[in-house]
Amino acid sequence: MTTQHKSDTNRTVIANISLSLDGRTAGAGGEYDMGWIVPHAVTNGARDNMIAVTSPATTVLLGRKNYEGFGSYWPTVANDETADPRDRAFSKWLNSVEKIVFSSTLKTPTWENSRIVNADPATVVKDLKQQAGGDIIILASSSIIKSLLRADVLDSLSITLDPEIVGGGARLFEDGLPASSWTLRHNIPTESSALCVIYDRVRQEK
Repeated sequence: MTTQHKSDTNRTVIANISLSLDGRTAGAGGEYDMGWIVPHAVTNGARDNMIAVTSPATTVLLGRKNYEGFGSYWPTVANDETADPRDRAFSKWLNSVEKIVFSSTLKTPTWENSRIVNADPATVVKDLKQQAGGDIIILASSSIIKSLLRADVLDSLSITLDPEIVGGGARLFEDGLPASSWTLRHNIPTESSALCVIYDRVRQEK
């Protein structure tokens, strides 16, 4: 028999990321070559999906670069009356949740409800899963997602598959990952022809 996700406690560990059709997290121009993601991220479908995926989470995991990037933009959106209501809701949520930042160089957090750790992500996640709380979500930090895939501690993959072939750049799924099986929970196209999917890890019952 098999069972789907939520393997240790009721806290689901979910990775949220955008990928190109050729499996890239960034383009051939380097880690900041991500302009091809933007038209698909601002659609109604993508915004609705982001709210649905993030709302159950009470802990966010971020790498340093995403922490600094998100922190330079999202904190003030909550009070921006000209912003999309879903972006304002996401900002309020992101300001309020626990944010754990994996970094060996940052020393002092600059965003409310955040703390910096210099530790193995899989070890931190296993500890978090034994604590009370909602879902644990990794927001677009591919290095953390790769680490958790290697350790096989992810419960769900939330992927926005953008209809773009970028022709080069970093991949999320690298050779050498442990084999795993997943089942489709959610599958919704957006008006830009991107596809928002959620796959849950299928594990053998112990």
